[in-house]
Amino acid sequence: MSLDIAPPHSARIKTLDHLKQLHAHLIRRTPLHGSRHHAAALLLAHCASAGAGAHLPYARVLFESIPHPETRDFTSILRLCFLSGAHDDIIAYFRRICRLALRPHAPSTFPILIKSLGPAAVCVHALVLKLGHDRDRFVRNAVMSYYAYHGPIQTARQMFDEMSVKAIVDWNAMLSGYWKRGCNEEALRLFELMPERNVVSWTVMVTGLSRLGELEAARRLFDSMLERSVVSWNAMLSGYVQNGRVDEGLRLFEQMMSAGVQPNETTWVSVIAACAAKRDPRLAESLLGSIAESKIYMNSFIKTALIDMYASCGSLAKARQIFDEMDDQNLASQNAMIAAYAKDGDLGGARELFDSMPSKDVISWNTMISGYAQNSQWGLAIELFREMTMVKGLKPDEVTMSSVISACGHLGSLEFGRWLVDYIEENQIKLTVSVRNALIFMYMSCGSPKDAKRVFQEMPKRDITTYNSLIFGLAANGNGHEALVVMKRMEEGIEPNNITYLGVLTACSHAGLTEEGCKVFEMIQIPTVDHYACKVDLLGRAGYLDEAKKVIEEMPVRPHAGVYGALLHASRIHKNIELGEFAAEELFKLEPEDAGNYVLLSNIYASARKWGFADNARRSIRESGVDKVRGCSWIELNSKVHQFVAGDQSHWQSEEIYEVLMVLYRNMTSFGYAAAEVL
Repeated sequence: MSLDIAPPHSARIKTLDHLKQLHAHLIRRTPLHGSRHHAAALLLAHCASAGAGAHLPYARVLFESIPHPETRDFTSILRLCFLSGAHDDIIAYFRRICRLALRPHAPSTFPILIKSLGPAAVCVHALVLKLGHDRDRFVRNAVMSYYAYHGPIQTARQMFDEMSVKAIVDWNAMLSGYWKRGCNEEALRLFELMPERNVVSWTVMVTGLSRLGELEAARRLFDSMLERSVVSWNAMLSGYVQNGRVDEGLRLFEQMMSAGVQPNETTWVSVIAACAAKRDPRLAESLLGSIAESKIYMNSFIKTALIDMYASCGSLAKARQIFDEMDDQNLASQNAMIAAYAKDGDLGGARELFDSMPSKDVISWNTMISGYAQNSQWGLAIELFREMTMVKGLKPDEVTMSSVISACGHLGSLEFGRWLVDYIEENQIKLTVSVRNALIFMYMSCGSPKDAKRVFQEMPKRDITTYNSLIFGLAANGNGHEALVVMKRMEEGIEPNNITYLGVLTACSHAGLTEEGCKVFEMIQIPTVDHYACKVDLLGRAGYLDEAKKVIEEMPVRPHAGVYGALLHASRIHKNIELGEFAAEELFKLEPEDAGNYVLLSNIYASARKWGFADNARRSIRESGVDKVRGCSWIELNSKVHQFVAGDQSHWQSEEIYEVLMVLYRNMTSFGYAAAEVL
């Protein structure tokens, strides 16, 4: 029995309300049970139509009401899931198709499956071949794109070359695949071979060159475009921002607005990131006003970017306000809020949010670990990493290892550092440049320059941080000559930067290479105040105190505490009371609460046996109420770091420790030792 259940004008279905009206009409017109299942299938098809929009929750209910869904029903729900971006649902429905031994009959289903399954889509290719859908140009393009993105890319190129007729979407898919897989030269050659190009082709090239850091080449292509979409503008804008050229990015945004191009959510995320890099609160407020005027929907991506921007501008309260007002708090926004707390130094707030998260990904753990590391809480960073390794199904990545290895370096925990190297090998964690740089820092900080040099020699690729890590490590270990050699042998294309010069000057100062250090200083085009502080230290340590003071007097920039601190230290070494008093007076103005400056001045007086002046310096500490920073030290025992602060008795073995110290003290005094007065 045939029953016409479609109401008049059903093709005009546009909204969810229209769908529900149609649903009510069908219920009234279809009393038979079987026909109602047919009605649900019809409604499902309307949900999946382009005009009906993505009404996924409603569609799920319809689909589940069909007791024995057929292939066409799965096709409808798959298409709707794809339009809604629900890729996990697509995978779940495809598994049900396989369990029911059904076969998707519409070729249009296969591109959806291939794009959603990602690396696992090879099984779909086999099904495509079995059903003979490989002749469909859309299916063929989806299969080729799969191999271009997930490999082997040679298979994608073979399919591309075998196409008798190549549409521009095929060229663009191959071009995108080459950029994604790092085949940059092939991408450039393919672009030159293209018989025609559209806005997508040019945008793919601009994106690829920008990610490669070739911004000038990317901008030339961008300026050559006859037609630009908002995606094209976004590609160039994000290229500038991601490569640290935020001022050029903001100027491009102004040009975009002048050209009448309406920004979308992606545009605003890039612009917000640029403002975050500028760390300008006024610019941030101006930007927020522009977003409000544009009446753009503030999705979770924009709000997450705003959290990061306000955190970078030092406005933690505003960052938290945006976070609290979010109805769609997700992992990304929670991670951004943890990072905001860490930037503000509020590790308690960061840890409270971290502990309250119902689920955490690798980024969550990395954000909290790096937050501890950035705030010098090295021990807590390592302890949290230990917890991370105990979480089932969670694998630390190269970002995790960089933070933890650096923490080991700061603590001097060589034994645990070696365990980390073994852990990296056992878990096959990628040894990126940043991880190797962290290893160089760790080995140098732990007094193992031989291992640091070995890591350096084994690196297939080095960056400026690699050289700076090695140079600073050599400086800390007193290898001034080697630091000079490393700077001279820096690879072509890697020029010394201001940090490099700081490291070499420090190395020369510690090694007593005064003449060499002065020559290095002359190589700096525009010395910073830190470079001047290094030169003062270099001359002062060598005994050239008058020359050091002359450097201070002739500085084109205002000296900071480090400059006068270097002179004060040199005055203590060479017992120059006059210059010591001069440096100390300037330091008292700049750092009135730093007790260390009073201590150094007192020691200068004491070394010259001017006890009255030394007493006055000590009295100044007490009268001003300045607290002297207590000494802190740590040792590593059985891969665990034990920290000790002067006068602290919180260690669980403190009673036994103090008993041993008393025995040592009695033995020392029996040999004539007399303790110096402690300030």
